[in-house]
Amino acid sequence: MKSYILSVLILINFLIICSATSQPSIIKEKTIANDKELVGAVVAKIEDVAWIKGNWKGEGLGGNAEEIWSEPAGGAMMGMFRLTSDGKTSFYELMVIREVNNSLILQLKHFHHDMKGWEEKDQTVDFPLIKIEEKKIWFDGLIFEHINENQMIVNVIIEDSQPEGVDFVYYRQ
Repeated sequence: MKSYILSVLILINFLIICSATSQPSIIKEKTIANDKELVGAVVAKIEDVAWIKGNWKGEGLGGNAEEIWSEPAGGAMMGMFRLTSDGKTSFYELMVIREVNNSLILQLKHFHHDMKGWEEKDQTVDFPLIKIEEKKIWFDGLIFEHINENQMIVNVIIEDSQPEGVDFVYYRQ
């Protein structure tokens, strides 16, 4: 009986250790942006992220989300975002991904439904590129994941969100 109890305790201990060590890798994948050594270290051109161009609609933050991204031109792509809930616009974002120092940065400004800005006049929310893969673009606090030609997931680390961030699941229109 003692060996059975000891075996069960060892198994429980093993499972606890495994779950404790596997959890950070999941969270780290979503929050790799916390590694400041990677910021600005990735060489990239705007054409490397051109797959996000187009009109995307989906859900996120409990509402209907829409992102529209232009074709790359002049070393940049421009984008717009709108979140609606209960038939009303919650907020907007104007965005740009642009080439800076042989890498990329995503910059945005938020606006209330009445177009009054959240940030100060000369301020932007900046997401420098930290990693780029064939199907993922890792900005500091924001990840674009290319699921297939007609679907992408954008994960945003919002100050009040869980460490895993908030997913916006989009479908190409």
